[in-house]
Amino acid sequence: MKDQREPISAFVICFNEEDQIADCLASLSFCDEIVCIDSCSTDRTPEICMQHGARVVQRKWTGYRDQKAFGLQQVSHEWVLNIDADERVSTELRESILGILRDDYRYHRGEEATAPKNGYEFNRVVYYLGRWWRLGGWYPEYRLRFFRKSKTTWGGVDPHEKPIVAGAKGRLAGELQHFTYENLDEQLHKLNSFSTISAREDFQRGRRGNVLKMFINPLLRMFKFYILKKGYREGVAGMVVAFVEGYYTFMKYAKLWECELYERIGKKGSE
Repeated sequence: MKDQREPISAFVICFNEEDQIADCLASLSFCDEIVCIDSCSTDRTPEICMQHGARVVQRKWTGYRDQKAFGLQQVSHEWVLNIDADERVSTELRESILGILRDDYRYHRGEEATAPKNGYEFNRVVYYLGRWWRLGGWYPEYRLRFFRKSKTTWGGVDPHEKPIVAGAKGRLAGELQHFTYENLDEQLHKLNSFSTISAREDFQRGRRGNVLKMFINPLLRMFKFYILKKGYREGVAGMVVAFVEGYYTFMKYAKLWECELYERIGKKGSE
């Protein structure tokens, strides 16, 4: 007997992810529709997506928030799951999602079932530096990734976009597995890029550099990660990442100060 449940769409934004995308899409094989928003990859990413039954939509990169807002509009079904190319849906999480879809199917047919909420978050678990981070630092880290399309818009500020879901929200059992960085070199490269995006976004929104925050906030970020979030429980790896977190915060505020500096220089030069 066919599983009676509501259908589900999944969408993934991607660019040159030929080493990651196959495993990502394999973990989404239970979905009724998969849409990949590809930012004009130059490797085999689009080909691999199509091999896994995904519909590929080519779109020039316009930012994390805008790209995901576009992706949300491309899916067909009311229930939507969004993950990134370096993430995987675990078996337990898949069953939790399917359980909600079954409940919604029964509820809309007047059967005895609780009405599902409009959105659900679940724990994202990082694999990095040879370990799953389940002791501290990045753990626990809940992300809202499963929701009703009609109740969701995309918000946040690049690079930290997020879905905004109206109405009741809940949590699901099961992990979203995140293969975040291959090594420290990749982490530093990505955080350098993210700090640039974040600084520019803040500057455009009217925020200006603060020398005190440039030095104090990195220390607070390190303290939060290593002590308050128990990153020390991950040993040397926790200490290393705490310092890198501080580096990211310093670069963000330094680049915000730099934006203001060049604005002043530009205005002075035009006088």
